[in-house]
Amino acid sequence: MRFVLTPLAAVALTALLGVTATTQRSPGDDAAASIAEGRLPDGYRDWRLISVAREEAPLDDIRAVLGNNVAIDAYRTDKQPFPDGTIIARLAWSYESSEENNKSFGREQSFVAGHPKNGVQFMVKDAGKYASTGGWLYAQFDDGTPVRDAKQLQSCFVCHQAVKSRDYVFTKYAR
Repeated sequence: MRFVLTPLAAVALTALLGVTATTQRSPGDDAAASIAEGRLPDGYRDWRLISVAREEAPLDDIRAVLGNNVAIDAYRTDKQPFPDGTIIARLAWSYESSEENNKSFGREQSFVAGHPKNGVQFMVKDAGKYASTGGWLYAQFDDGTPVRDAKQLQSCFVCHQAVKSRDYVFTKYAR
């Protein structure tokens, strides 16, 4: 009987430890780890919309800014600084007039997303790991490939310092 209980006890203990380890992980860990390792996180395009933006030249694009659940909860409760585990994604497209829509309206007034521009960009909050850049990891993926140019990624932080008072985040929540 001891031989039966010992393996069962080991299985139960292993299961319990696995559940405990899973519940102690911070939200966004899998996505944050993917980004830090140079992989696009699964399902990021299903994250919720934070806001949209239009940038004039030289960027000349329209953008969707998405957030994981931690980001959305922080925005909705006006929690700043953003908590560790916050991930914000920026997707951008060319800004193009829609001839088809304009025909319907009888004048040029409709603009739509064209081809993707300037990759997919992420901000990942971990105040301890990324203290030298305000608590944020900045990452960009062009055609699914991570940009590894340290100068380019450092320029993200340089630009974001202009909004240090908002925890280095430009995008405000569109309620």
